[in-house]
Amino acid sequence: MTWNFLPDTVTPLPAAEHPELLAAPTAEAITAAQSAQPADAAIDVFAIDPDLADTAALNEALGLDPRYSANCVLVAGTRGEDERIAACVVLAHTRADVNKRVRKLLDVRKASFLPMDRAVGESGMEYGGITPLGLPAHYRVLVDARVAQSDAIIIGSGIRGSKIVLSGAALAAFPAAEVVEDLAVEV
Repeated sequence: MTWNFLPDTVTPLPAAEHPELLAAPTAEAITAAQSAQPADAAIDVFAIDPDLADTAALNEALGLDPRYSANCVLVAGTRGEDERIAACVVLAHTRADVNKRVRKLLDVRKASFLPMDRAVGESGMEYGGITPLGLPAHYRVLVDARVAQSDAIIIGSGIRGSKIVLSGAALAAFPAAEVVEDLAVEV
């Protein structure tokens, strides 16, 4: 697939054929989900300088429109003895509405970002590269409807040295994905 918004200096490769550019759980999730994807869905990966793993740094360095970038944040809350964790995927020019929308979706009194050491340890991914693809099965994957409607988005690959590019529809087709209206608010 041709991703017209990417600069000529970026070479997207089929993600399923390049597991070396993905965290192990991400590679496994992409392989497992291939049959559930729309026939025309491409899931590509491209190498980046690990120092550009931060969305803003990557967008600035490559001259990318932030509307094509999505962030994945991990949020947790408890209900009694039950801890509930969700990955929230939102466009880069928005932020997850953790204190209202996410808290209500998780049905918890208080929701907060998962501490970095737990996020990295439990996901098997690197900080700055955490992606909704390949997270533990008990994590909910909440995808803002604006992400799901995007023709193309860039998300983490599970490592800092690459990014995944796919359509919002392809992301929404992953088995754990839940498309949610108004998951994010404009910043």
